[in-house]
Amino acid sequence: MRVILADDAVLVREGLARLLTEHGFDVAAQAGTAEQLLEQVSALNPDVAVIDIRMPPTYTNEGLTAAQSIRINHPHTATLVLSQYVELDYALKLLEGSDSGVGYLLKERIVQVRELADALRTIAVGGTVVEPTLVQELVATPRTVDPLAELSAREREVLALMAQGRTDRGISEQLFVTRKTVEAHIRSILRKLDLPNDAGENRRVHAVLAYLQPRPTTLTPP
Repeated sequence: MRVILADDAVLVREGLARLLTEHGFDVAAQAGTAEQLLEQVSALNPDVAVIDIRMPPTYTNEGLTAAQSIRINHPHTATLVLSQYVELDYALKLLEGSDSGVGYLLKERIVQVRELADALRTIAVGGTVVEPTLVQELVATPRTVDPLAELSAREREVLALMAQGRTDRGISEQLFVTRKTVEAHIRSILRKLDLPNDAGENRRVHAVLAYLQPRPTTLTPP
């Protein structure tokens, strides 16, 4: 799997490159700015671009903007955005409108190389990976009208694990149930959420986005 790394900190890039190389990835190039990243993606057509969310010159959302550009202009390159903090607005903006092949993780995940490698492999084949801390924060947010109200407690558990990028097998192992049971729960979730049936739409991604949407206050009793 060919990967491009984008981070203005040389030590971070070099350290991550060494770790990924040791785990079987081909680090095709490194970029210190969003502009360099876009040039390299255009020239090398990598499988995945790993991008720091804050890059020169303003250190605000250059990485996020680059990830969105890659998604539009190079749809076969998956994007994994790394952030120092849980930034809800940025994460939702990254995921919004995405069919597949996108991820948002905290930078601290770099030291958990096996998890990072699994995330890269997941998004490279069209999956979606979301920082578990972000999922927890959104779950704790009160809701006005809950689009998930019809889901059972078990279905919510399954959807939460989907939001973290788990495969059906990973969910079954986490919940100690069979894959057929997980598949049945997912079919029920997709049906209850009334998601689009268009062949060009990734219904699992739409389900995750429905789960991640923040809601301010709840009108239904606990």
